[in-house]
Amino acid sequence: MSAAPAAAAAPAVVERGASQRAAERIVCAIDTGGLDEARTLARKLAGAVGLLKVGLQFYVAHGAAGANALAEAHGAPVFLDLKFHDIPNTVAGAVRSAAAAAAPAMLTVHAAGGAAMMRAAADAAGRIADRAGARPRVLAVTVLTSFDESDAAAAGMAGRIGDIVRRAAALAQECGLDGAVASARETAALRADRGPDFTLVAPGVRPGRAPADDQKRVATPAEAIRRGADYLVIGRPIIRAADPAAAARRIAAEMAGPP
Repeated sequence: MSAAPAAAAAPAVVERGASQRAAERIVCAIDTGGLDEARTLARKLAGAVGLLKVGLQFYVAHGAAGANALAEAHGAPVFLDLKFHDIPNTVAGAVRSAAAAAAPAMLTVHAAGGAAMMRAAADAAGRIADRAGARPRVLAVTVLTSFDESDAAAAGMAGRIGDIVRRAAALAQECGLDGAVASARETAALRADRGPDFTLVAPGVRPGRAPADDQKRVATPAEAIRRGADYLVIGRPIIRAADPAAAARRIAAEMAGPP
């Protein structure tokens, strides 16, 4: 008589595990300038998302101390998304400084900075590992998800966006970077091109019927996972929700469910 209840309970246990694994792949973008508000949000999202993404707005206002405060509140290192793009020596120094000041799990550079710059970033991260035994993953930003084909052409980018992204990711991998940031529309091709160990982060992810806002190359969470993304960057659909943690859990369930 006891076997039937145990069998009935098993699927729920499996589902909770799948949702938790999915939650670890959510990167919540902290798009706010207020430190107290961001710290409160970080506490609420502990266990509901895997990483917090600290971008330019927050970092310019609060610096490494603010990033560290979020990491402490959330209980995990941050993803430092500052998109370094400068001469190789400057970017190498920025990677070293960011690692020393904020100890991020991941950070970004712009692929448009070129091969020498990306090699310098990879080398700087490698030296961090030699000295401290840990290093941030360095990711190349390919083409912003606020761009469509006409935006790319106006900015002087040659070819279709999908081809631009693939070239940028290939160069990033050749230069020793750990992965790339690209919309979910490109991740299937990138996964096929770059293999299973190249980290792919997909911004512009919008659950259900959430508005696209200023994003143009968007996908749902299930689509992004199906196309090979390792991490999904989701900001406003979570942080603007009445209950951010509940919103994140719904997204994780969508990711864990059938695509």
